[in-house]
Amino acid sequence: MKLFLGAFLVFTFCLCSYGQSPQFDNPLAEQRADPWVIKEDGTYYLIATVPEYDRIVIRQAPTINGLKDAEEKVVWEKHESGVMGAHIWAPELHRIDGKWYIYFAAGETENIWNIRMWALSNSSENPMKGSWKEEGRIKTQRESFSLDATTFEHKGKRYMIWAQSVMEDRGGTGLVLAEMKNPTTLTGPEVTITVPEFRWETVKYNVNEGPAVLKRNGKIFVAYSASATNQNYCMGLLWIDENADLLDAANWQKSPGPVFYTNEELKRYGPGHNSFTVAEDGETDVMIYHARDYKEIQGHELSDPNRATRARVVEWTEAGFPDFMQGIED
Repeated sequence: MKLFLGAFLVFTFCLCSYGQSPQFDNPLAEQRADPWVIKEDGTYYLIATVPEYDRIVIRQAPTINGLKDAEEKVVWEKHESGVMGAHIWAPELHRIDGKWYIYFAAGETENIWNIRMWALSNSSENPMKGSWKEEGRIKTQRESFSLDATTFEHKGKRYMIWAQSVMEDRGGTGLVLAEMKNPTTLTGPEVTITVPEFRWETVKYNVNEGPAVLKRNGKIFVAYSASATNQNYCMGLLWIDENADLLDAANWQKSPGPVFYTNEELKRYGPGHNSFTVAEDGETDVMIYHARDYKEIQGHELSDPNRATRARVVEWTEAGFPDFMQGIED
């Protein structure tokens, strides 16, 4: 993997031209972490982790702000025993070849940390309707802790990126990329495109997780999250030329510093695990993410329920990189 400090400085400090931007009624959803918003046929759908870690919920609205007061529906609940029985985390909703899929992570009732990736499918036109079928586990070549699957299409091929325990010498997770045979099957090879290596990625835990893909300006960008899910949680950025071999780890470049992180003046703590969508104008890029509005957490950070879903506009620098506007309030 290549680290280009010069390019990072360009997109971090390059002045951007900010125009009239959408305004969001944040937070869009209280106590909803790891949010994923998809726009399909003019409708926005929000799916996210609930603090009880026991079910998957979806809400829909014609606008992003409309998600705030939209009715929420439970579409699936954890198993009473065995696999998919605990830690129901980070669901993502995708429409692939006319069918809906939910990718999510889950532990076992008897071993809650034996977390793996799973999939559901639904052939209904509206994911809030119809029935969800359990498609089983997304199997990886390495048998280890894995979660946060996302998928995207590029040049006629479908890929998946996920977080997995890949470092034999130390704990934690890196991001792995592989081509897909179909929406529920990886075909390999499985390539690790980043592991925690900088101080901001290794606070309390060695973490790279929550990948989200954004394709613009001849590049594929992957935003991801790092460190413990408290005030130290933050976002990094990977990118690759759209014509490069995605499965060659050496072609991926990585920001040496975080691109979005805690801002105490704005009471924005531990922002991360984002997704990308587009505003109602069909052009403006929007980042959906979670954060807390306070720093001090009682007990373990995963037991604190108050990660809330927020939205903010993503601007673009003259160099063609996303600007997450660290100093700008939501």
